[in-house]
Amino acid sequence: MKTIKLLSLLFITAVAASCSSVRVAADYDDSVDFAQYKTYGYLKDGVDKAEISDLDKKRILRAIDVEFAKKGLTKSEKPDVLVNIFTDANKEVNVNNFGGYGMGFGYGWSGWSPGWGWGGPWGWGGNYTSVSTTTQGTLYIDLIDASKKDLVWQGAGSGVLTQDRNKKQDRINEFVEKIIAEFPPQKDKK
Repeated sequence: MKTIKLLSLLFITAVAASCSSVRVAADYDDSVDFAQYKTYGYLKDGVDKAEISDLDKKRILRAIDVEFAKKGLTKSEKPDVLVNIFTDANKEVNVNNFGGYGMGFGYGWSGWSPGWGWGGPWGWGGNYTSVSTTTQGTLYIDLIDASKKDLVWQGAGSGVLTQDRNKKQDRINEFVEKIIAEFPPQKDKK
């Protein structure tokens, strides 16, 4: 019984660890020279419409500020690009059933002569069911050319969210860091 619980715990831990990574994708306008963008600001109407708490919005904006500073972009009242964010979230319920019994039929030795028959090993174990709920979230970061009012770049990151207040900023930082790593785009050389 302890073995089944240990295996179940290891399986659940492995699943949780595999869910901890953030999957990212980015799309952009091929005709834009991204080297022209040196400053950024936030599209207030867009950020205000993001369907998350104001505290999480602040966490996301702080993380964006940090990542753009690493890229050499500065925040400005008259920005080259406007940043917009929006989010999406879905709850997932995972049910895992472990345990059971088994027996087999096969070729084996009976006394001094070989033959077919029922054989071991016989096994029996208890059933163990695990139910877990996770929230899969997606963060979208849009960059809009401030003078043309055109969307020029969009990055998205998806992964498991945390409700643990002490881990939220770290998780948000991970999302934003991986998304912004895709900017500026490395255009394919033809």
